[in-house]
Amino acid sequence: MANVIKITKGLNINLKGKAAAQVSAVPASKVYGLVPDAFWGMKPKVVVKEGDEVKAGDALFVNKLHPEVKFVSPVAGKVTLVERGDRRKVLSVQVEAAAQQAYVDFGKKDVKSLTGEQVKAALLESGLFAFFLQRPYAVVADPNDVPKGIFVSAIADMPLAADIDVVLKGNEADFQTGISALAKIAKVYLGVKPGSSLASTKDAEVNVFDGKCPAGNVGVQINHISPVNKGEVVWTIGAEEVVFIGRLFNKGVADFTRTIAVAGSEMKTPQYKQVLVGAIIGDIVAGNVKTDKKVRLIDGNPLTGVKVNEKDFLLAHSTEVTAIPEGDDADELFGWIAPRLNDFSVSRSYFTWLQPKSKEYVLDARVKGGHRHMIFSGEYDSVFPMDIYPEQLVKAIIAGDIDRMEALGIYEVAPEDFAVAEFVDSSKVELQRIVREGLDMLRKENE
Repeated sequence: MANVIKITKGLNINLKGKAAAQVSAVPASKVYGLVPDAFWGMKPKVVVKEGDEVKAGDALFVNKLHPEVKFVSPVAGKVTLVERGDRRKVLSVQVEAAAQQAYVDFGKKDVKSLTGEQVKAALLESGLFAFFLQRPYAVVADPNDVPKGIFVSAIADMPLAADIDVVLKGNEADFQTGISALAKIAKVYLGVKPGSSLASTKDAEVNVFDGKCPAGNVGVQINHISPVNKGEVVWTIGAEEVVFIGRLFNKGVADFTRTIAVAGSEMKTPQYKQVLVGAIIGDIVAGNVKTDKKVRLIDGNPLTGVKVNEKDFLLAHSTEVTAIPEGDDADELFGWIAPRLNDFSVSRSYFTWLQPKSKEYVLDARVKGGHRHMIFSGEYDSVFPMDIYPEQLVKAIIAGDIDRMEALGIYEVAPEDFAVAEFVDSSKVELQRIVREGLDMLRKENE
């Protein structure tokens, strides 16, 4: 029987534009791009040249720090551009898709007969190891580490997040194979929501997390099950990326097709789309974005995603593409003194707190206020369901006090764990950016 963990802190933000549970395929993009910035903490070394022919599963670049970690093409075709920015930073490696797709054959394998080292070797060879993240530091995992556990969250509770049940529908067998493969490397901890069919998953310790957002964050689940201490390492991977692993062993190919939510108040028809990693954003949202106002496209959900345009490529870990109003053309009569009967408020400043919890809100991208001094108000703690003092940790990071950062639990956190706290912060502090800088500072110090 699965262990049930009740999360009491958090905040559910009910936004308009949730994807309807209907799935359709996106027409193939002419060009696909793999973006190194999607894999935080690694230094890319490009191993192809413009004009090279590649199959789906061939390496486009590797990690300079660990060359055995490959980042592979999602499609077969011709390498048309190695895009570089300032100081020759690699921005993307682009492949023009061939009319007929060909895959590198990695060979079908029976997971039951493999050792942990053999599973890891298969993941490294196919490029799927690149999808592992590690705590501490929230960066691409080091294959030389021995993790004390591998954590998979099958809960998506950020605003407009993709429903895991829809995402995994039809992929249950590959998901189970992926979990069984991971269990060969280390103990697997699977977090699910109450009533989930995944509670019967084999070869994993299943924990049910019942509570508000961000209960679905893998960092929250790690904190409640097996906190990370200095010197320890855990690996994390997304639920659909587990499906990628299952396909590798069941079919012998690296198939990066995923189901994402195309959602938000500015989508004409919020729905789910089957798409390959690296597809052009414009092809995913073609004809679906409202044009009566200025719109912000986001690769990801509104709290943790990245602002993009239609020419950008879908990032490797993305499970949503969302569209919300930009808000810079909004004209509010009476400004702050208006009753704001349709505005969301955490502090009950507006009368909307009397509305039913099912009410959906349209929020735009405005910060609505300037940067202020950070004060100890308890705002973060009220929505931060981890056994950590978030305000004190953020201040320690700003001060560059490494000893204090370690004592306050920085090894356990990732920027996404502070997304809801950033949303409620009346001081308008960019918490996720600060936490990312703190993790990078600590990693550099410990190298």
